[in-house]
Amino acid sequence: MYNTEMEDLGLSDFFLKEVKHFEGLHVARVSSLSKGIYKLITNQGELKAEVSGKFRFKATGTRDYPTVGDFVMIKRTDGNNIIHHMLSRKSLLVRKEAGMTQETQLIAANIDKIFICMSLNNDFNIRRMERYLSIAWDSGATPVIVLTKADLCLNIEVMLEEVSKISIGVDVIVTSSVDKVGYEPVKNYLSSGQTVAFIGSSGVGKSTLINALLGQKLIETRDIRNDDKGKHTTTRRELYLISGLGVVIDTPGMSELGVQSVDLSKSFSDIEELIKQCKFNDCQHKSEPGCIVQQAITDGELSNKRLQSYRKLEREAKHAEMKMESREKERLKNRVDNLREIKRSRKAVKAKNRGR
Repeated sequence: MYNTEMEDLGLSDFFLKEVKHFEGLHVARVSSLSKGIYKLITNQGELKAEVSGKFRFKATGTRDYPTVGDFVMIKRTDGNNIIHHMLSRKSLLVRKEAGMTQETQLIAANIDKIFICMSLNNDFNIRRMERYLSIAWDSGATPVIVLTKADLCLNIEVMLEEVSKISIGVDVIVTSSVDKVGYEPVKNYLSSGQTVAFIGSSGVGKSTLINALLGQKLIETRDIRNDDKGKHTTTRRELYLISGLGVVIDTPGMSELGVQSVDLSKSFSDIEELIKQCKFNDCQHKSEPGCIVQQAITDGELSNKRLQSYRKLEREAKHAEMKMESREKERLKNRVDNLREIKRSRKAVKAKNRGR
């Protein structure tokens, strides 16, 4: 029913079980989107589509709409193509816009691995890496750290040691576009039917690396600025199919990274394990005598900056969760109010008709 191209795009049994329930519709994968217009890849090539009016009516929030990487069921016509259903997701990478807005942005769906790219120059920030790891683990995909621009670094060993302390259980690859180092190891993580999303700050070399994997310059890139910072080039998320190597997703740079939800049990497994071992159930791990977390800091096994980063992310996640619950309650209340209004209107119409 579906050719090899769709299988290369990641159309696995996970999705096919659901696809068979939609007779008369065709499956497609979202490769990009802009202002409500979705660019899709199908077994008959690329096309553009919009969601149906019924789809919009049923959607209660951002997560109910397709994003890059989603598989959707569409009706193809000569005039326009309509998305009628979005298939269940096996993973979803999201971020909260930094600041007070609390707006959630969907980055990519149905991804198997996330390449967290950070350059070994002035962009290097270990606290930001902790944030990336937290949202990556929370997505359901497997993170891989890709350190770029190794040719600009004079103390790689020191930086690698810093990364190793906060990336327990995560593979690390060092690359350089100038020296062409690290590209082959990156390819080892790609395979047909698998999807990899590239995230990181602007100018860290995500697009350069993807171009190298594609074997051609499909994505525009720019040189770094005089202050050693990267220039922003990618302006939207885009999905690309690499022959024999599956799918990669390029994303715009994220210089500021808020969190909607995080998996601290994996990104901060060292601290979580210490907390479990602490003999005080209600310990705040600040100044309590005999606290194992504070003892680890004293012994040099844990840095105080990492503990503060953990606490900050924990607070942000709890605050975001409360905001999300409040919005959900508000949406449900509005729906109930709308249904009541509809029922009242219907009753009024029936009463009026009976009186005639």
